[in-house]
Amino acid sequence: MKKTLATLRALLIDLDGVLWVGQQTLPGVHAFFQFLRARDLCFILVSNNSTRRAAYTVERMQRMGVHIDLADVLTTAEATPRWLRVHAPQLQRVLVVGETALRDALAQARFEIVERDADAVIVGLDRQVNYEKLKRATLELRRGARFIATNTDRTLPTEEGLTPGAGALVAALVAATDIEPLVIGKPGRPLFELALDIAGTTIQETAMLGDRLDTDIDGAAALGLTTIMVLTGVSTRAQAAQNKYQPDFIFENLDALRQAWETA
Repeated sequence: MKKTLATLRALLIDLDGVLWVGQQTLPGVHAFFQFLRARDLCFILVSNNSTRRAAYTVERMQRMGVHIDLADVLTTAEATPRWLRVHAPQLQRVLVVGETALRDALAQARFEIVERDADAVIVGLDRQVNYEKLKRATLELRRGARFIATNTDRTLPTEEGLTPGAGALVAALVAATDIEPLVIGKPGRPLFELALDIAGTTIQETAMLGDRLDTDIDGAAALGLTTIMVLTGVSTRAQAAQNKYQPDFIFENLDALRQAWETA
């Protein structure tokens, strides 16, 4: 059955490449959120970026003139300890390849951050990574620690262009250990399922809005969500045409999506 925007009650919204690129705000953000509020549409901002906590997104959106609550944001920094506490409570000691936001979120959830004898190795984007850190993670994984990735985005869009993402570090550890990680973020199921729980909506009435085929679109489509892709980030229309999961909707930007939704 052909999907339609008119039946949607909730939207999961990616950040990088949809609302902004680096420090640059993308066009149409303020008007789009006004539209969502006017239609009483629920939204959860979902991000694979483990270097920022929800508070950063709230503050940044406020500077853009859009007022949201902490409960409207779910990043992999928060999602990772939240999911592990429920589904893997035996994992208490963790070695972290990641930045302050991820480490703080794990510490606040009462995980013990260690360098040796870890129950799990948790890997996110780490712009201060070095060989020693990757070596320690490799040794712990080979010793039997569980491999958890916040996300596997190979690249990160910035004003300079595409730069290495967390997936580049995950790939290095996979190559060094022959172990595949459990992925919390998109396209893995945990982030989507946590976001749906927060929204309180079903798969059938919820859509994923993103810019990346390999994370936003593929993960959401595999779960059965409606998929909406904007062309302001990483993936292109030509790539979408060749993708296993083709987006249900493709728009040039948020303004084009809003205009189509208003007439749906």
